[in-house]
Order: sequence, then C-alpha cells, then structure tokens
Amino acid sequence: MTTTDEHVEAALQRYGHRADVLLQILVELQARVGWLPSALITRVAHALGLPRARVEGVAGFYSFLHLAPVGRYRVLFSDNIVDQMLGSRALMAQLCDTLWLSPGRVSEDGLVSVDTTSCTGMGDQGPAMLVNGQAIARLDPARVNEICELIRAQRPLDAWPAHYFAIDDNIRRRDALLGSAFVPGDALRAAIALGREGWLAQMQASNLRGRGGAGFTTAVKWQACRDAPGAQKVVVCNADEGEPGTFKDRVLLTRCAHQVIEGMTLAAWAVGAQQGLIYLRGEYCYLRASLEAVLAQRRRAGWLGAGIGGVAGFDFDVEIHLGAGAYVCGEESALLESLEGKRGTPRIRPPFPVTHGYLGRPTVVNNVETLAKCCLIAQHGGPAFAATGTAQSAGTKLLSISGDCARPGVYEYPFGVSIRQVLDDCGAREVQAVQVGGASGVTVAPYEFGRKIAFEDVPTAGAFMVFDATRDIFEVARNFVHFFAHESCGFCTPCRVGTALLRNTLDKLAKGNGSAADLTEIEDLDRLLKQTSHCGLGSSAPNPVIDGLQKFRPAYERHLRNRDFVPAFDLDGALARARQMTGRDDPGAHLDNATEAER
Repeated sequence: MTTTDEHVEAALQRYGHRADVLLQILVELQARVGWLPSALITRVAHALGLPRARVEGVAGFYSFLHLAPVGRYRVLFSDNIVDQMLGSRALMAQLCDTLWLSPGRVSEDGLVSVDTTSCTGMGDQGPAMLVNGQAIARLDPARVNEICELIRAQRPLDAWPAHYFAIDDNIRRRDALLGSAFVPGDALRAAIALGREGWLAQMQASNLRGRGGAGFTTAVKWQACRDAPGAQKVVVCNADEGEPGTFKDRVLLTRCAHQVIEGMTLAAWAVGAQQGLIYLRGEYCYLRASLEAVLAQRRRAGWLGAGIGGVAGFDFDVEIHLGAGAYVCGEESALLESLEGKRGTPRIRPPFPVTHGYLGRPTVVNNVETLAKCCLIAQHGGPAFAATGTAQSAGTKLLSISGDCARPGVYEYPFGVSIRQVLDDCGAREVQAVQVGGASGVTVAPYEFGRKIAFEDVPTAGAFMVFDATRDIFEVARNFVHFFAHESCGFCTPCRVGTALLRNTLDKLAKGNGSAADLTEIEDLDRLLKQTSHCGLGSSAPNPVIDGLQKFRPAYERHLRNRDFVPAFDLDGALARARQMTGRDDPGAHLDNATEAER
C-alpha cells in the first residue's frame, strides 16, 4: 500500500517541488488519497518550505478540497436555480433516502457523501451532479435509482454506463464563430504574415472587447502588456466559467479547442509571450484529457513549442491548471493568485496584471470566447470583424440559454439582437423575467424585452436564464443571494458580513417574518456593498434583489408579516412626537413613549 509520504513525493516530483503550484499539488494528492489528512498537509508544508498554516489555508479555501474525510463516492448536486426548477432537490432527497444518509454527511461505512455545489455548467441539460468530479447530466428518478445501485455495488466510475457521462453541446444557433470551418494554423499563418505590429493593428481595428463580462478592449490590454518592461510575458486563458447559468465556454472548449489555443498563441505573437496557462474550472476537469490531446497535436504540428510557424524566436507553449471550486477565481487577479498556489483573493489594483501579473510578470488574461474570436480577426481582418454588431459592441456573442424555454442551449448572435428575438428563438412563452449575465447581471422585465444584448445596453458574460409566469422571482433572487454569501472569499468585511446579512434578510422574508423595514435594510446593504466591497463579487451581490424590488416589488411584499406596506422608520418624526408627549427638550431618553410602529 502506498504511504502518505510516497503520495506526496510523487506529486512533488511531478510539479518540480514548486511552491507556486501548491494548488495543483493538493488537487493531485486529493485525487490519490480521497481527502487531505493533517499529516499530509504537514508533509507538503515541510517539503515546500512553507508555513503549515499557509498550506492548510489554501486547502480550506477551495470547496472541492476536503480537510475532513468524505465518501469514496463524492456526490454533489448542482444547486443552481435552473437545476432547482428542474427538480434537483427532490432528486437529491431521493438519493439520500435510498442510501440512508443526510445531505452534508458521510455514510457510516465511509462509502458515500452527498452535498450541493453552486453550478456545474450544465444548465441546458440539468438536473446535473458531479460524482468524484465527473459530470452526469439529465438526471431523473430512474437514473438516480440506478446510480444508487452502482454505489451500493461499489462499481468504479469507469465501469458505469458510458452514456451517463455524455454531455451534449446543444448548439442551437451558429454565426461567425460556431459556423466557421477552422483549420488549425490558418489564423497563425495570417498573423505571422502581418508581423507583430501589423497583427496588433488588426486587433485594434477589430474593436474586440472582452467576452468575460467586463468588456475591456482586447487590443488595449495586449498593447499595455507588450509595452510593459520585462521579457517573461505570460498569456492566461480564463476558463473558470463559474457564473450561474453560463456554459458557452464549456462548448467552446469541447468544439473549438483549437481556436481557443490558437487565440492564446496569437496573443503571444502580439505581446511577445513565451508561457501560456489555461485555468480550467474544477467542474470541467473531465475536459482536461481532450484539451491535453489538442495541445499535443499542436506541438506535433509545430503550432506550439519552439519556432512556431518556422519563425525563429517565436517560442510559446501552454499548460493546464485546474481550479478547485471557487467562483471568485473568475476575477482575473484572484485567478492569478490561484495560479500561484494561493487562496483566490482578489488583488488590490493598481498595479494591473498587464504589468504585474502571474509571478509578477506582465500578463494578458483573456476569456475563452475572446481568444477564440481572435482567430476570426486574423483570418478575415479587423475591419470585417468590426462591421458586425453595433458601434460599441463589435462581432457576435454566445449566449447560454436555460430555464423555462423549449430549446435551451448555446446561441450565437451578432451584438444588438433584442431580448425578445432571443426569447422567440428559444421557444420561451409567458415569460415573467429574464436574468441576463448570471447572478451578478440584470433582471429584465417584460416591458424591457425590446432592449438589446450589447455592452451599451444589456451587457452579459453569456448567461440568459428564462423564468415564466409560474416562478417566484423572490425565490430566484434568494437563490442568487445564497450563492454570493457562499462564494464570498471573506477577505473584506463589507462582503463577508454584508452578503450574509442580505441572505439572512431574504431568509427571514421567506419565512413570513419580514417587515417593511427589512426592504429598506436591503437597500442600505446594497449601498454598503457597492461602495465598500474589495471586488466585484460584493458590489454585484445585491443586483438581483435590487432589480427585483424595483421591477417585481409585489413578489417581495407578499412575504411581509404585515401586508400593509409601512414606510421606513422616521427618526426625526419620532423625536418630534416624543417631545409633544413628554414636554422635554431631551426626548431621546424617552423614546419608549413613542408608538409601537415608531419603535
């Protein structure tokens, strides 16, 4: 039997005893051992020359790493609102009842543990679960019963029916990217022929903006990195697609992996980078083998490695790093911290990654879709790319459509498409609301369905969740608030405490114990989180609730203890009335004479 020391030594040798890849070492060790015992943490810390608290702190930060024993079969049901709508909670209860255990607990024999995870990126084919990190979609009661029997029989996952692990792409509408026939190397040949300056000029002419949500102009980012001092520049592909309701990057990594990696190489050609990193979210670990195969194929063809395209000095290669369950790592500076083997805490900026990024080197961080679009620009030119879309939003956008519609899946549209057109195309009927951009995005009411998907109107990283008239918009927002409270990194007090207060307030309303003052409290928390949070997670956490209060207020007022809406407490008015009652100049000491409503 392999000992803990032997497991640790094997992982350390694989990663060259480098402290900056601590997270990858821990991910591999857990895959070998099943969890991360205290002795293993101590051994890793000693071997890497790190404080033990640092190693344990990293292990405790990521939800897919376990400092306590878990089952040999680790089952995680997706708790995204769309999966809930499809019945995930009833299916989890069914599995737990059949296997005689409670959610969040390990069975007495250590065989299985069952819990929830935020979103598995399978909103178009849920309900979904992860079993030992492997995704299983399209769950139903019959399949859950079959899975229970496989677990009871202790069948290894590679002996389970292969169709359990089949994931559909569900591409419903193709345009410039998804509809193109791509030959690996074509885009690089075109960019190399232009030269580094000429290629960057085409990127500037394209007006390509980042597809990860922020919408920063890609060429400006590349130019800043190119101009930054330092020879060891880095290109990072952000494949940590953690926004609830988003799954279009999953499809791109499956169908268009060559374009994504060629896009990274095009970025390296522009900025002079030699190192590339793909940060792949832990929920997509099943894609790693196919991505490694594409990398190997490109090395054999001369499109990765030394002298790419026959150009001396054009040396660039890519390696894959796995995330381990942390939504905040989708933020580029938190992602860089994670790549360096640390907790995924967003950095204070400036300095920005383009000058001080991965290991302090100038670094370009781009989203999966952004990098794939670069191939179109190289093949057809920047002006042709800019001719599609709107003045401020060039090109096309991939939407991950899920929820109450007949045809969920991935749709590619030119920027400027109306929300109403998207709803018609996906077969949505009697729509009450659409959540565009995921939990941190915008809640759109029916009177706004004429608005356009574009950075200047309704921006989105890709999520498009549809809710029909049968849904409680309050419960939708409450799911999102629970998500943010769970995913807060805990670094800053406003987010750590504010998201918990927001969650508790909505839970109070859900139980029918809320008052009008709680609705005012929500608005106060919104201001606090937006003005004082360290990063975008905290500042965007109240978005679905504030949108809900503005556009669907009756859904919230239905949960008040007293249905008659009472204005927020007026301190000045209460003091004035107390003066009248007491005849005192110091009525503050006698507020207990105020009315019950005022108190």
